[in-house]
Amino acid sequence: MADSQAFRPVDGAARAGRTLGSRQLAALLPDPAGMRPAYRHLAQAISALILDGRIALHVRLPAERELATALHVSRATVTAVYDLLRESGYAHSRQGSGTWTALPEGRTPNAVSRLLGPHDTAIDLARAAPGLPEQILTETLLRVAPQLGEHAHTPGYHPYGLPELRAAIAERFTRRGLATLPEQILVTSGAQHALTLVMGLLCRPGDRVVVEAPSYPNALEAMRRAQLRTVSVPVTDAGWDIEIVESTFRQAVPQLAYLIPDFHNPTGCLMPEEERTRILRAAQRSGSWLVIDETLADLALDVPAPPPFASRAAPDTTGRLITLGSMSKSHWGGLRIGWLRAPSQLVTELAGQRVATDMGGSVLDQLLALALLDRAGELLPPRLEQLREQRAVLAAALAEHVPTWTWKLPPGGLSLWVDLGRPIASALAERVLDYGVRIEGGAYFAADPGLFEQRLRIPYTAAPDTLREAVRRMAAALADGLPRSSATRRPHWVV
Repeated sequence: MADSQAFRPVDGAARAGRTLGSRQLAALLPDPAGMRPAYRHLAQAISALILDGRIALHVRLPAERELATALHVSRATVTAVYDLLRESGYAHSRQGSGTWTALPEGRTPNAVSRLLGPHDTAIDLARAAPGLPEQILTETLLRVAPQLGEHAHTPGYHPYGLPELRAAIAERFTRRGLATLPEQILVTSGAQHALTLVMGLLCRPGDRVVVEAPSYPNALEAMRRAQLRTVSVPVTDAGWDIEIVESTFRQAVPQLAYLIPDFHNPTGCLMPEEERTRILRAAQRSGSWLVIDETLADLALDVPAPPPFASRAAPDTTGRLITLGSMSKSHWGGLRIGWLRAPSQLVTELAGQRVATDMGGSVLDQLLALALLDRAGELLPPRLEQLREQRAVLAAALAEHVPTWTWKLPPGGLSLWVDLGRPIASALAERVLDYGVRIEGGAYFAADPGLFEQRLRIPYTAAPDTLREAVRRMAAALADGLPRSSATRRPHWVV
């Protein structure tokens, strides 16, 4: 259980004006042995790392001689790498101060482009997020318009969240089996915002954080930017190896653990109740904070919706347990409404943390969220039935067109975690873009480098006919043969 090298942060170098260490950079690059020409492959790898955020912008790259030694190549090779980076706009030189990373004109960091919809007619299988029916949105807007008018004469700042929405979320937790007061709720701009606030308050650069492997890419990116050291525990098709999780808490003594126990993203696994209890005990023994992401908890397709993770904790052991939730997966990501449940004192401290960034969320979005939550008993069942149908269609299409691929049907959530049988995911994702399908390989869900190249996360959030066509195109791309993946040709979309 060594600390992840792939997500060792380098952002601090930019803030402090330090040089990116030659060993740091060499650890992130592929072995140049056998590459022809090596300088071009290395330049492509560095530019991909810059776009991905794993090498920060405005950081000084290592001296040519030092990097050449670390990579076991000639200095002329590194000189050619830096020349190519400067020509393509990924670096620039300052007289007497070395070579610094940059973002080329017209390029967008992957953290941004992942969230953008495709600009063409491609089928988008990179974002596991449902839309909201237009009629429901229109009806809800009409319903909340008078309430919005009532707020118009107020300043409109609610750093804790709209009081009515906090009360509704608290009542929702109570109905699910965890008694909760509004004072224990902080409304945020999505679960990702909540996680960022928590890490900003509770963690310091270099702190160890336990994460699952695979896990949600944007959460891993947030940890990388917070300069945290990730320690990964595996989640397989069979679920969590609880003994490995317990031993990781003992050995790493992490400051925080981020877990997705309910229809885990991307595997779809549901953590058994007895394993939840053992994790609570392990975290308590190590003094670690537990951050539980329940954004998918409502999307139970074959089993009852699970009770809150924190409901299994004894009342005197919930002081270091935080629950994240969101409407992005169950309703619509466009609302940007999420929340966290935590001890009331911590909620107050986190509200102080969030004022420095946004002072409070949109009143209109919060009123919409309140109205939609009020209709959850009416709106959620047909959505779940639609997801069951789309899941069945996707599974049938895969069985028909790519029978060698395997997967375990998840009891809930939004996607299949498909085993391709060989490490071709990145190459396939690159090839199918030419066939009009956007999808991401499993490596983007990895907490450590070089993992999950044999996996694809395939969401079943699209219409049945769209899913069938997407699988047909992927099968056609596979039959036509795959190129060597360049990792720099295309932007990445992951939600």
